Amino acid sequence: MGKCKLSELTAAFLAVEGILYVSFLHMDLTGYGGDTVPVKYAGILLCLAFALLCALRGGDWLVPIALALTAGADWFLLVRNDCYALGIVLFLCVQTVYFLRLRRAGAGSGYFLRCGLALGAGLAVYAAGMATPLNLLAALYFSQLLSNTALAWTMKGKPWRLFALGLTLFVGCDACVGLFNALPAASPLFPAASVGMWLFYLPSQVLIALSALPEKEVSHEENQ
Repeated sequence: MGKCKLSELTAAFLAVEGILYVSFLHMDLTGYGGDTVPVKYAGILLCLAFALLCALRGGDWLVPIALALTAGADWFLLVRNDCYALGIVLFLCVQTVYFLRLRRAGAGSGYFLRCGLALGAGLAVYAAGMATPLNLLAALYFSQLLSNTALAWTMKGKPWRLFALGLTLFVGCDACVGLFNALPAASPLFPAASVGMWLFYLPSQVLIALSALPEKEVSHEENQ
């Protein structure tokens, strides 16, 4: 049950996630995307389970809390494919938890950055003629994701590099989501955006889950 065991579980986690990732990408690219929902959601639940295991072994407890909220958001947005406002609100809660994690570790508040990005995102949605309550809520969420990503890259240490890279891929996923919802189906970019959402998303959650590893475990891996 020591460090070696957790290392083995980490390797198993990455192996299973890799199998799930290759499986749903293959199905998406070969036209069987409708069958990928259980596979994709299983990948998110596995991230939650791994982060919870890390927390029980001395890792960060805020990550499994955020990933539980993520799983809730994906339940509405992916599995049920309804209650979009609730799904976005849950993702906004995810970013609030990540902000608390960053602040607890000594990151700045980024107050002006947060306010500026939120205002800019709202104005962009308005200028595009898409200022519905749902789109404005999504713009607020995206602005907080961008703010957390910028703050994460100011932190030092391997767990924070994993976290920052995970959030960066998260941004890539949501950029594809925005394109998917804004572009006509006939656009040549539409298929790329469709596949790109989960091309970025599952790796982002895997990296975030890995950032919850106990620091002693990360130090052990770096010294090997």
